[in-house]
Formats: sequence, C-alpha cells, structure tokens
Amino acid sequence: MRALPVSNPPNPWSSTDVQYLEEIPATPLHVYEDASETILSHNDSPDVGFRWTVNPYRGCVHGCAYCYARPSHEYLSFGAGTDFDRRIVVKPHAAELLRKAFKRPSWRGEMLVFSGVTDCYQPLEASYRLTRGLLEVCAEYRQPLHVITKAPLVERDLDLLVKLNEVARAGVTVSIPFWDAQVARAVEPLVATPRRRVETLRRLAEAGVPVGVNVAPLIPGLGDEDMARVLEAAAEAGARSAGWVMLRLPGPVKQVFEERLRASLPLRADRVLHRVRETRGGELYDARFGVRGTGEGPYAEAMARLFESTCRRLGLRLHHAGQASEGTTFQRPPRVAPQLSLF
Repeated sequence: MRALPVSNPPNPWSSTDVQYLEEIPATPLHVYEDASETILSHNDSPDVGFRWTVNPYRGCVHGCAYCYARPSHEYLSFGAGTDFDRRIVVKPHAAELLRKAFKRPSWRGEMLVFSGVTDCYQPLEASYRLTRGLLEVCAEYRQPLHVITKAPLVERDLDLLVKLNEVARAGVTVSIPFWDAQVARAVEPLVATPRRRVETLRRLAEAGVPVGVNVAPLIPGLGDEDMARVLEAAAEAGARSAGWVMLRLPGPVKQVFEERLRASLPLRADRVLHRVRETRGGELYDARFGVRGTGEGPYAEAMARLFESTCRRLGLRLHHAGQASEGTTFQRPPRVAPQLSLF
C-alpha cells in the first residue's frame, strides 16, 4: 500500500513528541500482533444500542479522516493520525479467545457487534481471516450478531452469514456517509465507492441477510446534502432500516479531520467547520451523553427531521445498528464424551 507522510497530533500519554525539521518521511504499513487475553469488549454508553463488541483489529487501513476511534491508538504509544492508518494491530488468537468466552457460564448470548471500534473487514482481513474465524465460532454456538462495515469484503462470508441467520440472528449494516464519490475518496481514502457499497447491500439482501444502512457520520455542510440520495439507493437495494450519527471529533480527531479536510477539500473546509460548530454550541465537539451523537441547535434538528421524513417515505425503519432484542438463540454445543475402551 502507498506510504503516507507521517502526521500525528502530539500524544498526551507520551513523554516525547517528534517534530521533523526537514522533509517529513513516509510511513509504510506496519502490522503488529496483539497478546490480548480477552476478545469481548463491554460498552455502557447510553448513546449506543448494544453492550458487547468484538474487535479483531486495532487501527484501520481505511484511513477515514473522521474516525472517532483514533484516540484509542494513543494508548499503544502510537499516534492518532498516520499511525492509526498505517500501524495496525491484529489479534491472531481472536477465534480461540471468543470460544473461551462463550464457554464461560457468565456469557448469556447477548447480541454481539462486529466491530464497535475499527472495521472488521478492513483490507488486512482478506489475508488474516480473523473475522471469518470469529463468525465460524458464532455459528458453532448459534450466537446472534450484527456486523457494521464499509467494506465489500463482507460478501466473502455470505455463506456464514446466511447460515447464522438460519440458526440465530445475523444482520449487516453498511456505512455510507456520502454519495459523491470524489468527496468520499477525499475523506475516506481507502474505502470502496458509495455505489459499490450499495451493491454490497444488494448482494446481502438478495441472499436473505437482513441489511441496513448507516449515514454515519453525518457531516454538516458535506454529507447532509447526500443524505436523501444515500437512503434512496439503499432502500432500492433492499435495506430494511437506517440510522445516522452526527460527526464526532473527540480529542486529537479534531486536528486530524481539519488537517485532512483542508488538504483534500480546501474550498469547502471553512464552510464545513462552521456548520459543525453550529451543531456543537460553537465548538467542534461536545462529549455529553445524549448530545454527542445528534448535535443540537436548528441545523442539527433540521437534519434529523429530514432523515426521519425520508425514512418514512422510503419505508425504512429507524435503528441503532446492532440494537439488542429480547431473547437469544445462543446454545453451547453438547460435549462429546470420550470413547470408552472395550478392554
């Protein structure tokens, strides 16, 4: 993959900060193995409709300028900018760890979301196949799950998703925040085009897998103008539900987003940042629960009304991707007793 010039906001957890006096070097892709002893992550945010997630990767090659997960890379002594895109941590024993978690009596088979942080179908999945291994474990235990992704690579695992939907509950939400391919490429440089993601929705729906679309993040002054077109294309492709989340720029994400926005869309940058501040009380981010996912003020309210009215017109159910539902299909496979000796 193409090497990118190093650009990381200062890491508050690090005692040093690197500044280049001459030409900024490029950073190629680096892959590290994670020695985690657990794979399930628990979420207690009131803004999210699910409690449990699994993340086989940390960092994401997609390189989306707006990714709210970027600060998590700082805990690894990496940066939230280029490092997040090019220093990827993989969990090679993910499937084994999930099987151990399912064997514990404390696991009750609640909805499991792939992934709450970084995309479980980012390009490395084509060779590492960690997500596929996790799906195989879920099929073995009839574990209900929901996948959130931007990547057509999810189509590779249609066989498992169909099987899971027969014995448990399995659904997929595809994130499509833009319809304009040039804008998408500027902000999500290594993600498939919006039209290709709609084709993924179509293929999943035709196979019988319940699918939805996330217009997320919804970027004021940039993605809101595409909202209706995205919803129309998704509904035509077979999406049953739709959701949206306002752009979130916590911590160093503000700097990464503004830097890349000004570099890739310089004529629109000031307008977009002004609109973002309109929905955040004059700031670029508001971390309060109940507000951080929706924004506030007249502009945010107008976007919410437009989204809801468009969904009603198209017959799309409003959703939280991976929202928990009553009951579970989870079932531990019966233990096979060892064969007794005849003598």
